[in-house]
Amino acid sequence: MNDHRWISAFAEAQMAELGAAENTRLSYGRDLIDFSDYLARKGKDFPSAMRKDVEDYLVRCEAEGLASSTRARRLSSIKQLYRFAFEEGWRKDNPALQIKGPGRAKSLPKTLSEDEVSRLLEAARSTGRTHADRIRNTALMELLYATGMRVSELVGLPVAAVRGDPRMVLVRGKGGKERMVPLSQPARDSTTQWLTLRDENEAEAKRKGAKASPFLFPSRGKDGHFTRVSFHNLTKEIAIQAGISPAKVTPHVLRHAFATHLLANGADLRAIQTLLGHADLSTTEIYTHVLEERLKDLVLTHHPLAEDHDN
Repeated sequence: MNDHRWISAFAEAQMAELGAAENTRLSYGRDLIDFSDYLARKGKDFPSAMRKDVEDYLVRCEAEGLASSTRARRLSSIKQLYRFAFEEGWRKDNPALQIKGPGRAKSLPKTLSEDEVSRLLEAARSTGRTHADRIRNTALMELLYATGMRVSELVGLPVAAVRGDPRMVLVRGKGGKERMVPLSQPARDSTTQWLTLRDENEAEAKRKGAKASPFLFPSRGKDGHFTRVSFHNLTKEIAIQAGISPAKVTPHVLRHAFATHLLANGADLRAIQTLLGHADLSTTEIYTHVLEERLKDLVLTHHPLAEDHDN
């Protein structure tokens, strides 16, 4: 039986035995098709997948920025599929049985201090196998922190957007909505450096018969540009180089840091909403709560009257 037959049989059993709602079955189906596609790219399928394949898939989901609730649902779908397969005798084990799902999401987004971001930006300059890699990595990090772009927006940024050392960059966000974001001087400098090297590399590749890339951060992979997963892994490497726990650092955390630091330094909430590309101001307002928590921690940690005294 191929993967699609597994999914079809599982969905029928869900409806027949559990009375699963149509929306629930469709959600399971979408989750399992995504997992099947992932396995196929690795030359595997449901019958041959091992525990590590499931774990690697969940890591990829996290790297793509999927919410913990979505990742938990996908793991649940996979577990239930394999439990069903075990009961049907299609497999003698459940490779997802011992895997724990993501923890409960925090109510407030994680962020970083300004000092931690400075250390990350400095560490990016020395992270990478080659000089070109280090210049690229610096540009990626500087651009991310300077603009607060989503990781998908950053890695897919067209090279035309930064031609001519612009002060503002046009970003195409969710739903094809466009917004202008300003560039800091360090971001402009690092981007200019990378652009010079990037164009040299592209010219050499073109001489060898390769097509010109429309992306600022090109790659010879199927996406044509540096991938979200690659950048997610890169931020972990940079965090280690900076002496910061890699568990604290993801591209999305840097987006949160961008917004939190702007707010802490007096930026207007509406302006931050525009820069982040939020459709609803209520989404942006979460950063006021982040700031309140940080200020509260600051007072409780450093105010002399907050210290406990023995009587």
